[in-house]
Amino acid sequence: MRHPLRALPLLVALCILLAGCGGATATASPTATTTSQVTLNIFAAASLTESFTQIAAQYKQAHPDVTIKFNFAGSQLLEQQLANGAPADIFASADLTNMQKASDAGLVGSSQVFVKNKLVVIIPVSNPGKIHVLKDLANKGVKIDFAAETVPAGKYGRQVIANIANSPSYGPTYQKAVLGNIVSQEDNVKAVVTKVQLGEADAGFVYQSDVTDAVASKLTIIPIPDNFNVIAQYPIAAVKNSAHPNDAQAFIQYILSPDGQAVLVKFHFIRLNG
Repeated sequence: MRHPLRALPLLVALCILLAGCGGATATASPTATTTSQVTLNIFAAASLTESFTQIAAQYKQAHPDVTIKFNFAGSQLLEQQLANGAPADIFASADLTNMQKASDAGLVGSSQVFVKNKLVVIIPVSNPGKIHVLKDLANKGVKIDFAAETVPAGKYGRQVIANIANSPSYGPTYQKAVLGNIVSQEDNVKAVVTKVQLGEADAGFVYQSDVTDAVASKLTIIPIPDNFNVIAQYPIAAVKNSAHPNDAQAFIQYILSPDGQAVLVKFHFIRLNG
């Protein structure tokens, strides 16, 4: 018969082992909950760079769990990227045409115009082309930089030139001369700003919102009268395959809110009812 005292050390060791396992299990069970982090990928027209960056910073203060990543480029390039399967949550275009292409392809949901814009002519402060009025753009030897025809700003700029040429004060020869002075065509409007401010072109057609505080001291603006100008409409929509549809809609609503609109107006965009 086994003596009871001989089994005591074995029982003590077993109890210690079980207690240790129980403590480990309790420690592994978390009691606090964690906040879910969301990353919104926003494809936006290059002309929205400064305004959307500031809007995102404001939005982040009220929504610290949301991280916003931007892809700024020409609207036509962004639409192509979406069509090729690039992951995105929101698409903001500088024209209705590229948004319609995205919609027709089933890439985005319902869109709405959230702001407007218009064009100006910019020249370097040194004014090497001696351009003082719109008629001077037709002078021989003037170097003009344009966004490409497929870029919204390039399309609008050519419409402006056509509108001016229809005026008896200018005539059809004006359009031919100005288009003949184009020396470079860019894939986004920000590239036009860069080349003009560096003096690589005598003039360029850009949005009034592109003349930001960072470049204003290096450029002179020649306004385009409203009867010649084109009002650009900017639509925005959530992407259908967005991983965060509710957060995407919330950001769009912020863009449309008074706070979002105030930032856009600060950067010389035209508010919806403007």
